[in-house]
Amino acid sequence: MKILLKILLSALAVLVASYVLPGVRVESFTVALVVAVVLGLLNALVKPVLVVLTLPVTVVTLGLFLLVINAALVLIADRLVGGFSVSGFWWALVFSLVVSSVNWFLGRASN
Repeated sequence: MKILLKILLSALAVLVASYVLPGVRVESFTVALVVAVVLGLLNALVKPVLVVLTLPVTVVTLGLFLLVINAALVLIADRLVGGFSVSGFWWALVFSLVVSSVNWFLGRASN
């Protein structure tokens, strides 16, 4: 039940980010749900591998390279999900920051 709430809150965060950012487009709430699930799977399966592979760069940049990894995962989700589009790398970077912030806020509010 808790995972379902997290997915719904993430979908809401995706919708908020698409509303705020002109470089991001989400067609419907259903697409936002799919984007939330895909981003969750990418974060669970692909991100740990990328973090390990880029560990030296991440250490040198004091962790800022993790933002690049997050943006790359958003761009991968853009390719995988129809009805979801991001205009470029910088919009993907800002999108990931907005979604993370909104998820944090909604997670705090739901407790």
